[in-house]
Amino acid sequence: MPSQHDDVLRFKEDAPPRAPDGEPWKVLIVDDEEEVHGVTRLALADFRVHGRPLALLHAHTGGDAVRMMREHDDVAMILMDVVMETEHAGLEAVEAIRKQLGNSRVRIVLRTGQPGQAPETEVVSKFDINDYKEKTELTTKKLYTVIHTGLSHYRELVALDRNRQGLLKVIEASARIFEVQALERFAEGVLQQLAALLYSNGSSVMARHTVSVAATRNPDGLVVLAGTGSYAGSAGRPVREVVEPVVLEALERALREKRSSYTENAFVGYVGTRGGTENLLYLSSDAPITLADRGLVELFCRNVAIAFENLQHPPA
Repeated sequence: MPSQHDDVLRFKEDAPPRAPDGEPWKVLIVDDEEEVHGVTRLALADFRVHGRPLALLHAHTGGDAVRMMREHDDVAMILMDVVMETEHAGLEAVEAIRKQLGNSRVRIVLRTGQPGQAPETEVVSKFDINDYKEKTELTTKKLYTVIHTGLSHYRELVALDRNRQGLLKVIEASARIFEVQALERFAEGVLQQLAALLYSNGSSVMARHTVSVAATRNPDGLVVLAGTGSYAGSAGRPVREVVEPVVLEALERALREKRSSYTENAFVGYVGTRGGTENLLYLSSDAPITLADRGLVELFCRNVAIAFENLQHPPA
């Protein structure tokens, strides 16, 4: 059954956000043979996955691999030799990475020059291994397939983890804003929590120069409820005197269309109430807004709509 607030936030699709340009996937090559490092480096020199290049890191022993992973916990994939300084050095390194370091996201492919050195099914199940290959199997074409599959899986795991973190932030943010009873303070809290939700969720792209404004519509037009960044201290002033023309146009379009929308780096939120009050949120930064972020913003804004309703039209 549809919620009474289902008509409050309808999102308009604008230009889809781009992945951050030039942000490479970290891939760790672990092998005691320098030739293997050189061949792998050559094979993957121009390889890109989902539009992003690879940044290759190198270790020559299992112990070095563990130390490298301790320093670079954002490594997306490991190509791990099984036999190095000891017969099971690679497996011991994998166990340390999974259990001691607690890194369950990195994808691992075991490589061996000695067939039968480690039973495939046992290794895969015990250490959460993506694949197990003999070195002679990994032609350039097959290496591309292994890398692409592993990085795609890693990306999905990261997205799921960030989504879980984001949902926790939605719950926390919603609880905080419901505690505020003054409308202006409430609007300021909404902007702060919205910015935190979008730009403090573990993304490697840090937001700078974030500005935001909350406004309400009254008989005289749009009036600022709260602002941050260059809009700070503008509460009570007409919006047209505070924001740039392009921002004013976006806010007025949201009023006309009665729906929220996105651009690559900005969010315009339309929040209407059953009592006829119309409120607007605008947030812009130099960091992109991802598709995962959009889902969290919609959930957060549904809670905001209910809170606005209660503040502006308290129950009798």
